[in-house]
Amino acid sequence: MVKEIFLKDAQKYNSSLAEELKKIPEFNPPEWSYFVKTSCSKQRPPEEVDFWYKRAASVLRKIYLKGVIGVQKLRKFYGSKKKKGVKPPKFKKASGKIIRTILQQAEKAGFVEKVDKFQHGRRLTKKGRDFLDSIKVEETNG
Repeated sequence: MVKEIFLKDAQKYNSSLAEELKKIPEFNPPEWSYFVKTSCSKQRPPEEVDFWYKRAASVLRKIYLKGVIGVQKLRKFYGSKKKKGVKPPKFKKASGKIIRTILQQAEKAGFVEKVDKFQHGRRLTKKGRDFLDSIKVEETNG
């Protein structure tokens, strides 16, 4: 049986999930998150008001899809190419502090847990899977 999360549009799903995460008290953006860049390849911090919730929604969805995933893999996923002037651009990983803090907040909420047996990283708990499965996405025909 195919999980419904695979059938939903990722962008709409993440937007709906971000709205639901705003209601959870553990997911609050830290004070420093408004001033820090998301990667050394970026020139400015994000200007979106809801950036923290959208990134948290994206991280939780990525954990749901991949199973067990660590901070380094997530850093690679959110990384981008750094412009180096005349030289060719070079890939740089994203900031680990933002991802790590989001994962710690998800642990406090009971959505993820650490895994140290055969794989290393974090995975969703039953509560987290149930929460992500309960997210409703408005379907638009057209």
